[in-house]
Amino acid sequence: MVEAATSPFDDFRTLALAPGPDHAAAATATAAREAALAKPPGSLGRLEAIAAWLAAVTGRAPPTVERPRVVVFAASHGVAARGVSAYPPSVNAQMLAAFRDGRAAINQLCGAYGIGLVAFDLAVDVPSADIAEADAFGSEREAAATMAFGLEAIAGGVDCVGLGEMGIGNTTVAAALFAALYGGAPADWVGAGTGVEGAALARKVAAVEAAVARVKGERDPLVLLQRIGGRDVAAMTGAILAARSQNVPVVVDGFVATAAAALVHALSPHATRHCLFAHRSAEAAHARALEALGAVPLLDLTMRLGEGTGAALAIGIVRAAAACHAGMATLAEAGVDGPA
Repeated sequence: MVEAATSPFDDFRTLALAPGPDHAAAATATAAREAALAKPPGSLGRLEAIAAWLAAVTGRAPPTVERPRVVVFAASHGVAARGVSAYPPSVNAQMLAAFRDGRAAINQLCGAYGIGLVAFDLAVDVPSADIAEADAFGSEREAAATMAFGLEAIAGGVDCVGLGEMGIGNTTVAAALFAALYGGAPADWVGAGTGVEGAALARKVAAVEAAVARVKGERDPLVLLQRIGGRDVAAMTGAILAARSQNVPVVVDGFVATAAAALVHALSPHATRHCLFAHRSAEAAHARALEALGAVPLLDLTMRLGEGTGAALAIGIVRAAAACHAGMATLAEAGVDGPA
C-alpha cells in the first residue's frame, strides 16, 4: 500500500480545520453579568460585543487583557523592483531600525495604550521572488517555515496580539492574493498603497495581473501563499493559526494583514472567529475584502500606514471593553433600580 504524500502545510491545515475551543460556560457567564451591570442593556454597544467575544475566545469570565502585544513582521518583496511603490525597498530596513529605536508611529501608539511591541526582521535584505514572474517562495517547505515563524507572535504569555507588517510592495502582494481568492478584475483590488498614481499605479496593476494569470486555477490558499504571497503575509498567517490553537484573541490591522486572515478563512471560515478586524483602511479594496470575510471593522479613520497602527488603536478599545465589563458594578451592587 502506498501512503499518501504529505505536505509541509499539513500541520497548518490541521490547526485550521480542528474544532475550536468550547468556551460556552465563559460566554454564558459573561452574558449574565453583562445583563446585570448598572446600565441600560446594550448601551455600551460594540464594547459589550467585544467583551462577549473575548470570553468566547479565551474561556475567561470576566475576560481580561493584561499582556497585549503588537507584532510587526518586516519583509522585502521582489515585485517592488518593478516600481510599484512610491518608496524604494531600502525603506524596509530603515523602518525596522525606527521600530527598534522607538521612533515610528506604532511605537507612539503602543506607548499611549500600554501595549507591548515586537518587530521581526524576516530577512529584509533578501527579497522574495518577483511574483509577476516566479513563485514568491521556492517551495512549500520554505513557505511553511516562514509560517512557523509566526508562532513567535504569541510567545511569552501574550493574551491579545495585534498583527502588523512593513514591506515595500506588500499591498501589491495582498491585492494579488485577494484577486486570486475572490476573483474579479485584478485592477479592482489594486489601490494607491504608499501613494502611487499614474505610471506607477499602472505598473502595480500590471504586476498583479501577471501574478494572478500565472497562478490561474489554483484554489488552495496555502499554495497561493507560497506562489504569490511573501514572508510578512506568511508569518501573519501562521500567527493567526497559532493564536487560535492557544485561545489568544487576534486583532488584524489593515489591507495586508487582512490578506493573511483571508487565507486562513479560506482554509476554514471558523478559523478566524478569534479575529477582530481593527479598521477599514483607506486602501479602496479593503472594504471589499472585509465584506468577503463577513467582517465589520471596529474603526474607520482613513488610515493606510500599516505597521499595526490600526491594531494598536483597536486593542486600546478592546482593553476598555474588558475593563468596563469586569470593573462596573451590577445594579444590585450599586444600589441602582432596574427597569421599571
